[in-house]
Amino acid sequence: MQKEIELFRDGLKKNNLKVTRQRLRVLEAFLKTEKHVSCDELYRLIRGEHPEIGYATVYRTLKLIQEAGLAREVDFGDKVLRLEHEYGHKHHDHLICLACGKFFEVFDPDIEALQEKLAKKQNFTPVRHKMDIFGYCQKCQGKSASCV
Repeated sequence: MQKEIELFRDGLKKNNLKVTRQRLRVLEAFLKTEKHVSCDELYRLIRGEHPEIGYATVYRTLKLIQEAGLAREVDFGDKVLRLEHEYGHKHHDHLICLACGKFFEVFDPDIEALQEKLAKKQNFTPVRHKMDIFGYCQKCQGKSASCV
């Protein structure tokens, strides 16, 4: 966690922003949770321990966490933007169920190699990518057609 805090501090300093206790508390709360977390969820987690930290502070700090390269935004199609850890975590993609909202983190080296091959064929230098596949999980496939 120390390296992430260092990167966050550096990002703030580069943007001429202050390193505040509140921003560090938000960062620590984000780093402690390994789930895909929305601003609302993180605010609820923080509020119990640090009621002095407002929603706007959490929201703005999450943007700063992203800018520092510590998190990336994920959209599971439910109109709720979430952040997941990026720094120090292996790349993965998502399979997202349209019925129940459950998601699976997946990684396939063959797909990654194909993406690199496609980029090279177009003389394109990729910086990052994400792949989200929407469909129905095994449990929801068994439900009647009216449920999905």
